[in-house]
Amino acid sequence: MTDTDPAKHLSDSALSMGRARELLGGNDEASLELSSRRTGMSFQRTRMSADRTLMSIMRTALSLIGFGFTIFQFFGHMLEIPGSGLRPHAPRNFGVALVALGVVMLTLGIVYHVRYMRGLRTERRLMIGEGLVHGESHYPVSLTLITAGLLWLLGLLAIVSMTFNVAPFA
Repeated sequence: MTDTDPAKHLSDSALSMGRARELLGGNDEASLELSSRRTGMSFQRTRMSADRTLMSIMRTALSLIGFGFTIFQFFGHMLEIPGSGLRPHAPRNFGVALVALGVVMLTLGIVYHVRYMRGLRTERRLMIGEGLVHGESHYPVSLTLITAGLLWLLGLLAIVSMTFNVAPFA
């Protein structure tokens, strides 16, 4: 990664409307309008692609969290059977490790998503300022990101509950 400001880098590399006309070969307003609309739609497609990437990370993290909690519960009940041969804290330790791995993975996915979306929004703002993209549609907060945050909280609750044997999952 470079030490330069990403917004400055984007503004330096952004085309002006005059330069875009020059590259397109004249003052063809229809071509510029169509190009601007396609570029605006490509921002929406890129945003949705970033949401799909976060959803796949969430799916994997949810599997790890769920499997870790299931291991904790199942083998915790196996400890009650005489002669099971399990060490007393083995189910809890392995379950907490899986849930923690899911939470760490989700944390990294959320951080990546937020950084990527900030960069995309910055680039979009610069292109709107240059007149290359219409700024008619707003850029909503990602519901996928909100859901990922809730899943992250659920993972933390599971770790606390498994470690300290407190509600809601005790």
